[in-house]
Amino acid sequence: MSALELREVVKHYATGDEVVKAVDGVSLGVAAGELAALYGPSGSGKTTLLLIAAALLAPDAGTVYFDGRDISRLSAREGAHYRREEVGFVFQSFHLLAGATALDNAALKLMAGGPSLREARQAVRPWLERVGLGRRMEHRAGVLSMGERQRVAIARALAGAPRLLLADEPTGNLDSRRTREILELLRELCHERGIPGLVVTHDLQAQAFVDRVLTLRDGHLADGLDADLESALA
Repeated sequence: MSALELREVVKHYATGDEVVKAVDGVSLGVAAGELAALYGPSGSGKTTLLLIAAALLAPDAGTVYFDGRDISRLSAREGAHYRREEVGFVFQSFHLLAGATALDNAALKLMAGGPSLREARQAVRPWLERVGLGRRMEHRAGVLSMGERQRVAIARALAGAPRLLLADEPTGNLDSRRTREILELLRELCHERGIPGLVVTHDLQAQAFVDRVLTLRDGHLADGLDADLESALA
């Protein structure tokens, strides 16, 4: 069994008289140690799929399993524990506190699990170094560039040894060099620790760093990168 498995997952949204079929019967397995990239047009349901895998959004139908456990029906408390202890989630919108330092922002998730601020800071320092923020740790998030904020969010997600990696456009605000570095880091994390990873992206560079490429269009999943979409992204 795949470490992460979605079976016939459905999520529809009603907007006025229209029903948007964001995810329409999607089945997907991501094995332990595998990093997969998910492409798709804007608004195609990619983020919805990630949120369902993170138990941040309940599917209308279907089930989601992580290591054989159904996480699609977790209570609010169980879902929070699952995300805190097992999931490394890179949000596209960062969710940083502008008045807190990069170091403290990266440490917040760990602190929610019990460690002191000092312990959490020590744990995240190596991750901030790895994403190239060794000299910016004490700068407040409000004065960091968009790319630097993105790297703080990545360091926060990777600290604490997550057992599942979910990333929503993790390289969207990075230059080509930093993009390669981050993609290499995500690949190393999945391969070396044997954890599944799913990355939503519009970046064609990601194809060279992942084990599998998928396309989500009109709520349906397909292997490989849609030729029309690849042309549009080039």
